[in-house]
Amino acid sequence: MSVSPVKTQIEQDLKTAMLAGDKTLVTTLRGLKSAILYGEVAAGKRDAGLADAEITGILRKEAKKRQESADLFSKGGNQIKADAELTELEVIQNYLPAQMTDDQLAALVDQAIGEIGEASQQNMGPIIGRVKVLSDGGVDSGRIAIAVKKRME
Repeated sequence: MSVSPVKTQIEQDLKTAMLAGDKTLVTTLRGLKSAILYGEVAAGKRDAGLADAEITGILRKEAKKRQESADLFSKGGNQIKADAELTELEVIQNYLPAQMTDDQLAALVDQAIGEIGEASQQNMGPIIGRVKVLSDGGVDSGRIAIAVKKRME
């Protein structure tokens, strides 16, 4: 397997940020590089590397962590730390594929329902799973679940 373009871009951007002396960017990119390395080791793919879809999954988890931390810091009254987390979140989002619009997501939900058969509570899990496959990582799982529930109302 060849090296992921996303991983390569993160490494190149890390070198550029180090040369520019951008401490925040360096810290964030080092964290991402570390998370990817951890994912490679955990999957037993240290030498081969992870596929882009797997790296995207790791980046989504990292983005979610930053958002949750920012929310908690905001609730706790520490806006400085919340802003720092949001800054890291913005960096991570640069490496993620663009999210689908609500209309595009609704079309995928309709397509999945058409393939599965009927929109029922019993079929909700398979419908969500099918939409995840159809979206190819372009939609957060939480948004998919909300869209499917809304469609079933």
